[in-house]
Amino acid sequence: MQRARPACEGALHYVLVESSAALRDEQRRRLELEPADEALGPFARAARDDAPAAVAGSGPVFVALDELPALELTAVVVANELLDNLPFGIAERAGAGWLEVRIAHEVSGFAEVRVPAAPADAHALDAVTAGVAVADGARLPIPRGIDAWLRACGRMLQRGTLLAIDYVDDVAGVLGRGGGWIRTYRAHARGGSALDEPGTQDITADVVRAQLVHAARAAGFTFDSDVAQADWLRDLGIDDLAAAGRRTWEARAHVGDLDALAGRSRVVEAAALTDAAGLGSHRVITFSR
Repeated sequence: MQRARPACEGALHYVLVESSAALRDEQRRRLELEPADEALGPFARAARDDAPAAVAGSGPVFVALDELPALELTAVVVANELLDNLPFGIAERAGAGWLEVRIAHEVSGFAEVRVPAAPADAHALDAVTAGVAVADGARLPIPRGIDAWLRACGRMLQRGTLLAIDYVDDVAGVLGRGGGWIRTYRAHARGGSALDEPGTQDITADVVRAQLVHAARAAGFTFDSDVAQADWLRDLGIDDLAAAGRRTWEARAHVGDLDALAGRSRVVEAAALTDAAGLGSHRVITFSR
């Protein structure tokens, strides 16, 4: 963000929301962070009795918080691979209804237990699967974390845009992967069963497009667009940035200085972000209010 140096940087106030204290410390090492109460500042008064107002052109300002600010803002919220990491339940089709799959600790270890789905969850699942053939035993996520996070964004964002970049698919696509929509990661590689060694693996789930749109609308947002990340980045000019990086690398590779390495990194990163078989297939979904 800081390296991009956009023409509007004087108006930008970046609020980095990170729940991990260790990662907030890492942000502090990389960025000059302001105190939390200066996230939208600095502030000044035109007269002694006036309410304080943010000083225009004072950005870029960076601040790190452990949760969304408890303010009503005009802003842009960017959620990059956040939604697939939020808490979710697991629903399983049973005849004409739904069960919720829960986890019990038994003598032999962790095991699945099925209970009737809550009426509100069953109603929402019926709504997103209307017109789709759902076989007995098929499973879908219950997006509890997404619902709660979007409600929090709705309370905060008085006016602006919400941009979600993530693994997103329609209901049929998620159902077609069987249980493959739940993934685990350990040490930057794919892990094993989600029930193996709890606490040692990250557990993520694909985001169902209809569930995301329904939750966003319930939180007061309007759906705007849904495009592949590769197309979105190309519309923003990533090919030109990569070409400039390639020219820098070719001109300075024999020197091997930081400018040369930065140019080469830009080329490699652009290729990864637009790879249709990888990150480029992520969806960029935009909402506004």
